[in-house]
This record gives sequence, structure tokens and C-alpha cells, in this order.
Amino acid sequence: MANLRKTPTMHDVARAAGVSPMTVSRAFKTDALINEQTRARIMAAADKLGYVLDSTASSLRSQKTDFVAVTVPSINNANFADTVGALSEKLKPRGLQILLGYTNYDVHEEERLIAQFLRRKPQAVIVTGGQHTPRTRQMLENAAVPVIETWDLPAQPLGHVVGFSNAQAVQAMVDHFVAQGLTRIAFIGGDVDRDTRGLDRRRGFQAAMQRHGLEGRLIAAGAPPISMREGAEAMGSLLDSAPDTEAVICVSDLSAFGALSECQRRGVAVPGQISIAGFGNYEVGAICVPSITTIDPAPRRIGELAAEVLCDVLDGNTEHPVQRHITPQLLLRESSV
Repeated sequence: MANLRKTPTMHDVARAAGVSPMTVSRAFKTDALINEQTRARIMAAADKLGYVLDSTASSLRSQKTDFVAVTVPSINNANFADTVGALSEKLKPRGLQILLGYTNYDVHEEERLIAQFLRRKPQAVIVTGGQHTPRTRQMLENAAVPVIETWDLPAQPLGHVVGFSNAQAVQAMVDHFVAQGLTRIAFIGGDVDRDTRGLDRRRGFQAAMQRHGLEGRLIAAGAPPISMREGAEAMGSLLDSAPDTEAVICVSDLSAFGALSECQRRGVAVPGQISIAGFGNYEVGAICVPSITTIDPAPRRIGELAAEVLCDVLDGNTEHPVQRHITPQLLLRESSV
């Protein structure tokens, strides 16, 4: 059996750099006062030896970790990726890293992840959405760390909030279509028991239609996140059951692209016979032909603001819960009148 090589220790780095182990420890702390030449010599020795700082032992002594726990409902959604990317970029200079959890639009999976995260004592918890299980709420309320809810405006915030009203964003889209003289409008959405933000968008659609004295048409498209194929299938069902529909609002740009493709497959002119709109301002909606009218929720801005709020809290500049509201932008493109 081959002999395993000994893992280099802080004492090994100290001997190689000609300093004390305490100086090595300080060199690995970004906020520690230490001569830069000495830090460089220590880092060079550590690189040569292949030394990696054991942050677990350090965090046990200080009761602090260097990570922020973040939950997202989807790992292949460009919007959530943009939010996490911006958040990570803003927190990196502070030496904070992201520990990412994937809930798959399941509040019970979120509960399991939050329990695991809190056992590791994160500096903060940032979650997507404002609806949680009772146990998740209890854990976060008792966590004694900053909690930030994003992508939503929860009725009962757990702490800080960075988000927007999904319902109001879709109401603006309905108002636009009605102002253009369109009255037979449909909404394509997914499983409302899992996609709470999608449910808010559907409720916003229904409220706006009722406000205009109109009856909205609802088409279900499967479990979130709704794919392009499911968007196409939902549009096919809509065209078969209500061929006089004048406009359709989809829960996302991906489903809107699928709906557009189904119309092209059937020879239904967009926007000549029917207008199509999505949500999210995805790249596919901007480059397809015709380009898709959408709502831009500013996902990177959500990540930037969440990082700003967290840094203010960690620096002691914020004593009370903060709410930072995003204003989604309606982007009118070729798929609508």
C-alpha cells in the first residue's frame, strides 16, 4: 500500500517562511494588519507546500464563518444565476463566500436545506421568495443571523427584504394590452402550489382583468420551471380551446418562446393574430424572431442590493429591518402590438 503524504500544517508554513504560526494565521485573514511583504512570503510558502487553511477550526474558536447561505428554486434559471453572481461579486471583497442550496420550488426542501445551513453557523441566510413552511420560519426567526428574503414582497417578512410585487408587474402588462384594445387575454402558468411567485403573477393577471371588467383565460402548463416544450403544449391547448384569444401572458420567457414556436408551427401570425408576452427578460426572448415582449425584474440589481443590505447589517449600520424595492420594467418588443 502506498504511503499517504502528510498534510502540511500551519507550523510547516511558519517554518518555511521564517515566522510564527500566529503570523501565518493573521496572513490568511483579509482584514488583519500585517506587512504585505511578509504576507507575500507566507503565501508563497503556503503555495509551495500545498497548504490550505482549516477554516473550520478557526470558525469554532471565533464563532464566525466565512460563508453566506443562499437558496434558489432553480440552478438552470438565468435570472437566479444573475442574482447569485452579483451577490457573490459584492461579497467577495469581504472574504464571504456563497453556499448555495437548490430547492426545486419545494418549500419542504427549503426547510431541509435551512436546517443544514444553520448547523454550519452561516454569517447570514438569503432566501428566494417570501413563503416558507412554519418550521422554516421558526428556524430563521431564532437563527440570530441576518435573514434577507429576495424576489418577493412578503406580507410577513422574516427580516430584511429585497424584491418586488410579481402581481403588480403582471398587472402592468395586462393594462398595456387593454390600452391597445385587446380584451380576450390568457395567462399560461405552472403548478401554483409550488411556484409561489408564479401564483402571484397569475393573481395579478386575474385582478387586473377583473378591474377592467374582463374575464381572463387560464392555461396550466405543468410543474415549475415551465419548459419551452410545456409552453408550446399550453399554447396548443389555448389555440384549440379558445382560438379567438388576442393576447397571452406567459409566466416566463421560456414558456413564451415555446408559445411563440407553437404559433409559428400552426401558421398563427404573431402579433398579427395574437400577441405574446413573457417574464424575465431572458436572452432567448431578445434574439428570437419576433422578439418577445417581457418584464425585466432586474435580477442582478436584486443581488447587488441584497449584498449592500447584508454589508450594512454586518457593519452595524442597520438596526431595523430594511425593505429595498425593485421596480420591474416593461419591455415592449415585436411579439405584441
